[in-house]
This record gives sequence, C-alpha cells and structure tokens, in this order.
Amino acid sequence: MRSVFSLCALLCLTHAAHAGDLRMLAQRSPLAGAQFHRLAEVWPQLSVGDPLTLEREPDNRHDRRAVRVLWRGVMIGYLPRAANFEAADEMDAGARLSARIGRLAPDPDPWKRLRVDVWVELAR
Repeated sequence: MRSVFSLCALLCLTHAAHAGDLRMLAQRSPLAGAQFHRLAEVWPQLSVGDPLTLEREPDNRHDRRAVRVLWRGVMIGYLPRAANFEAADEMDAGARLSARIGRLAPDPDPWKRLRVDVWVELAR
C-alpha cells in the first residue's frame, strides 16, 4: 500500500476537476534535530506560514528515509524519523510536497519550538 498521501490525493482529485491549485495537509510534525542545525541562528527571522523546503537525504547513515527541512536555504533540522516514512516514500515516487511553519514557540524543549506542516500538492 502506497500511503495515506496517495489515498487522500485520489479522493480529493475526484472532487477537484476545476479547482485550480489544490493541496491537502498531510502531516504535522515537530522539527527534529534543531539543536544541531541553524534554527537558533535564524529564529528571530521566522514567521508562522513561512515556506520550508523539504529535501530527501537517502544516504543519511542514521536514517535512510531522512528528510531535511530548510528555511530560505538554511538547514534547520529534519522531519522526525518516526514520522518521515510517508513523506520520504512520496518524495521518492515523485509526489509534489510543500511545507510551511505551522507553529513557533520559544520553548526550552527543542522538539516544541517549531511545527512543520507538510502539504501534498494535488492539482495545478
């Protein structure tokens, strides 16, 4: 079975014949590894809704399904290992995914500072 991404995309496309741009929220995840990357450096410039770039990192020695998260070309962390399976599989299959900052919180716990919202782009 491909994934929930694919099933939802199929269901939404049947109702989107003339909808123009169509996307669906597929995942909400904390940002993983922020303390090891440059989140603190760019924190003052971040805003909820800012676009994020997702990049596959299949040669990552810790996680073959690793998905990097970048803000304006700056590496700020990863999708969590426990939540990157479908996004990685969909990206590998050529699906168009986009991401945005869904929430920001100045929390001492790095896992609670930034939420990544991942969208699957269904139609153009």
